[in-house]
Amino acid sequence: MLWLAQWQEQWREVRRKQSRLAAFSYLFWLHLEVILLNTDASEQLDHADQRLRLNYWFPHVNFQRPRWLDPIRLALQAVWLLLFKTQQERADGLSRNSDRTSILQRLNPWQHRKLANKPVQFATSGFERFFQTVLSREWIPSQTLRVFITIGAALLVALVISLPMDATDQGLMLLFFWALALWVRNLQGRIPMLLMVLLSVIVSTRYLFWRVTQTINWDIPFDASLGILLLIAESYAWLILVLGYIQTVWPLERRVAQLPADSSVWPSVDVYIPSYNEPLSVVRSTVVAATAIDWPQDRLNIYVLDDGKRPDFKAFCEEVGVGYIVRADNSHAKAGNLNHALTITSGDYITIFDCDHIPSRGFLQLTVGWFFQDPKLALVQTPHHFFSADPFERNLSVFRSRPNEGELFYGLIQDGNDMWNASFFCGSCAILKRGPLEEVGGIAVETVTEDAHTALKLHRLGYNSAYLNIPLAAGLATESLSAHIGQRIRWARGMAQIFRLDNPLRGKGLNWGQRICYANAMLYFLNGIPRTIFLLAPLAFLLLHSYIVFAPAVMIAMYAIPHLIHANLANSRAQGNYRHSFWAEMYETVLAWYILRPTTVALFAPKHGQFNVTAKGGTIERDYFDLNISLPYLILIGLSLIGAGFGIYSLFYGPRDELLTVSLNLLWITYNLFILGGALAVAEEAKQIRASHRIRVDRPISIMTASEHSYAAELVDFASSGAGIRFYDELPLAPGDSIHVVMHHGTTRHGFPARVVSMRGLTIGVRFEFPDSAAERAFLRATFARADAWVGWRFNETKDQPLSSLREILGIGLRGYQNLAVRLAPPLAPVLGLINRGWGVIMSVLPQAPGTGEEDESLGV
Repeated sequence: MLWLAQWQEQWREVRRKQSRLAAFSYLFWLHLEVILLNTDASEQLDHADQRLRLNYWFPHVNFQRPRWLDPIRLALQAVWLLLFKTQQERADGLSRNSDRTSILQRLNPWQHRKLANKPVQFATSGFERFFQTVLSREWIPSQTLRVFITIGAALLVALVISLPMDATDQGLMLLFFWALALWVRNLQGRIPMLLMVLLSVIVSTRYLFWRVTQTINWDIPFDASLGILLLIAESYAWLILVLGYIQTVWPLERRVAQLPADSSVWPSVDVYIPSYNEPLSVVRSTVVAATAIDWPQDRLNIYVLDDGKRPDFKAFCEEVGVGYIVRADNSHAKAGNLNHALTITSGDYITIFDCDHIPSRGFLQLTVGWFFQDPKLALVQTPHHFFSADPFERNLSVFRSRPNEGELFYGLIQDGNDMWNASFFCGSCAILKRGPLEEVGGIAVETVTEDAHTALKLHRLGYNSAYLNIPLAAGLATESLSAHIGQRIRWARGMAQIFRLDNPLRGKGLNWGQRICYANAMLYFLNGIPRTIFLLAPLAFLLLHSYIVFAPAVMIAMYAIPHLIHANLANSRAQGNYRHSFWAEMYETVLAWYILRPTTVALFAPKHGQFNVTAKGGTIERDYFDLNISLPYLILIGLSLIGAGFGIYSLFYGPRDELLTVSLNLLWITYNLFILGGALAVAEEAKQIRASHRIRVDRPISIMTASEHSYAAELVDFASSGAGIRFYDELPLAPGDSIHVVMHHGTTRHGFPARVVSMRGLTIGVRFEFPDSAAERAFLRATFARADAWVGWRFNETKDQPLSSLREILGIGLRGYQNLAVRLAPPLAPVLGLINRGWGVIMSVLPQAPGTGEEDESLGV
């Protein structure tokens, strides 16, 4: 047969050039290729191309350079591809027009592809038709019958939640739920999302019901007390989970509203830029960009509200032609500063930018239109977007490759709030209507989160708000972990103050959707105590032998693990574009200890605490480990290690009937140790010496030299004071030469004088030398203030893959311990390098997403 002759020839050729292991591996892969790709062997003429296709599905295997562990990699990857859909297939939603057939069908060589695809298509379309029919309610003849059906469904759900089962029945039921969730997860649309949320709520509520009714040991008061503490923490987590589902399950996704064609009816706008102790280098770009906003100049007034009362700021404002406002005292901090300006200015609308938030020139034209659509609209909020890395992104080296901490709020939660008319003011990048703002007494001063409290007051009076999920301004993130934590402490304290002084669950003026959204936003910041309880809970058994969950270990696993899995699957589906799985645990662990005390104090003494300004525009001169910030993590790590030691001892010398209980607690404490290791990794501050942050781009520009020769080039990155430029050929330039950088925006061209300061091959660095503020304004319009400057910001728009995310979090945790060990004992670096190498081997064997590239082959295994 032709195919057999071809393979024999290939065998002889490979055997002559490589070892017997490589030859056998090559032949094995050729057989596997036919099975996986479902191709006719007689058509395999271009084997290099076939290997490329196989490399897509097995990205961590180099088929030209076999390694010893490749058979294990192939086996695990094949099983994973058989059981789970790939990222691309989930994005495509099993579309009939997809260019690639399902990997499940590729692994089935005995069934024709078209026949294999029909059941999937039928099930998908049937599922969608069924739920569309149900939601349309056309099949329900009367309102009374609808009420009875709703009551019946609620009773059925209550029965499922409360039905007692043994371990086997519980496992079978939850396996069915899990399979249903995995199937629905691959379907596009909001109806499958609703079903995943419903499954998660049922499973989690069933777990909580079981915990309340069957797992508290009332006979031993000490165990009961610790068990109730854990139960309270779990009840809090369940409440936040359910409220979060309600808040975000159906984002509004508002679009831009058009302004009237007649610009003479456009309103007047006052732009406020408050500042206190920020350097002029940070504030300057924001002010100059604000002067470039596209709006009738006779109805645009810009004011710097300087609570620092600095002469250089006043001189700068006079230079660029904007208003400068100071006041006699600094009472009520930022809120007082804004309220003082309200009494001086008279614009119809107020736009507020933090002094580091550089607005795009289309900000007003893209936001004001909604005020013409809705006379009751008092607020339009846009996202807070940051072009510099926050401490998590910088210290973990994930800037622009992973969603940052704030992206969940500004990408999804605020859009969900908007569905309930509950999107709230965030202090910057927003426009407010003067009339309603003055009606509520100006910016709220009773709490340190004046922005959210102001929005709550507006909603109580019946005014509406809107959220436009388009980044129209960009600013600086906090530079250090300590500054980041300080900012979050203020947010947490302020939300607790509002919950205590102006509780959204009480009082008039709010609908239930608004009450839920505000309550969830405030309750979320009370997670310090529950998160600390979760970190300490396994120690109760390992150190004190206290059964805080009084149930057999197998029943704990049957109830708790499905609860965690379903919550993770539903959140991954809803939040995958904005926060990857398991990252929330690390964010909350870093903050837990620090927000615990201020939120608790605020609940009992809401008047206590003061506004703290978040430092921006600073630098970090050297790498260092922030020991002060890390002290709580180190204490928790020490306690966890002691508990793990007792647990390991119990595995060998403890009672045999407690082995599974000990194992579950060891698994729990091991996970906690990885998360705490991630907190250590974040506390390893990376050096950041740039005063002005570079924005990476790829835009064609041109360069004009002093001899008036013009050359095509590419803008690699830019900052407020300089840029990186790449040429296509070598040019006769040297450091110190003067050039003009020519940029285009719209139909206009601008040339900006610059001086070459560095050269690396075909790439040069330049420093701009603007002759006046007009040239600086033109530069900002062409860069930071472009209307599309921040669209498609992240380079790596990857959806969440929980297993890959878990592997990433575990790696970050190990990195934290490795960094700490090298700091404490530098001679341990070689040993830690071997451990890191071993971890890399383990990670290289695990399944990976198709098309993600090859694994490091230097390991040789």
